[in-house]
Amino acid sequence: MDRFDAMQAFARVVETGSFTQAAATLQLSRTSVTQLVQQLEARLRVKLLNRTTRKVNLTADGAAYYARVVRLLGELDDAETSLSSAAAVPRGRLRVDVPSPLARLLLVPALPGFYARYPDIQIDMGVSDRRVDLIDEGVDCVVRGGELGSAQLQARRVADLALGVYAAPSYLARAGVPAHPREVEGPAHQVVGFLWARSGKPMPYALQRGEESLRLHGRHVLAVDDGNAYIAAAVAGLGIAWLPHYMAEAALARGELVALFSDWQLEPMPLYVAYGPNRHVSAKLRVFIEWVVEVVGAYAPPAALNAR
Repeated sequence: MDRFDAMQAFARVVETGSFTQAAATLQLSRTSVTQLVQQLEARLRVKLLNRTTRKVNLTADGAAYYARVVRLLGELDDAETSLSSAAAVPRGRLRVDVPSPLARLLLVPALPGFYARYPDIQIDMGVSDRRVDLIDEGVDCVVRGGELGSAQLQARRVADLALGVYAAPSYLARAGVPAHPREVEGPAHQVVGFLWARSGKPMPYALQRGEESLRLHGRHVLAVDDGNAYIAAAVAGLGIAWLPHYMAEAALARGELVALFSDWQLEPMPLYVAYGPNRHVSAKLRVFIEWVVEVVGAYAPPAALNAR
């Protein structure tokens, strides 16, 4: 048994949740991957995985071993990269998940520049605002707005996104232009609700003007869990929306949205890149994070660097 191959097979089974999917990503047969994991368990004399017909789960010993294996494989990958002149730039596959508006408006348009620098990195990009289980789904990192709400993740705060309050002209013609933010919670108005992945419900928004501060919910008839759907609902006149400036910019220019409460300050939305608690930050993940900081930094002031 090649111990490196066995550890790699074990880690990929954990990350994909399936012997079949692990075999496909490693370009091996399912039988070969199964044998490698079985040989590893025999060598260690512990059970690493609980197998059922539907899912593969880590045992307690397996979870502890996986944390060490991930770090070791990452360090080996970095060592090979640093010593090989043919691989002087980071390489390999990155699995990431990013919010749909951030992907559509900022990251995907900037990807040609990323690949010009790092042609040997393959990105598999999930585009969603849903809650992602990084280990079970084999995801290297996620980009998320708002507080993460999980102390188990490592994260870098890459930006603070400035927010504004917006509504479509059709909505304002029907409901009237609110003169004060408190009117948003009155019977004449409604908001578009955003269902945050960590709570499954809309969250209040903070506004301040001088000594006056408010936290508003508003009444909604529609709540969505996707950023592109959220701005589409606002443009369709379904309610007042709180949007990062980069999301509202084009709709404002086309006259599809109107800015409200310009004399009020809104609490900015933090943007994080988060990865698993035991995830080694490989060279390819490190340059991806730096690239996200650079791209988003063109639209939002960089936040103070910190980790959770």
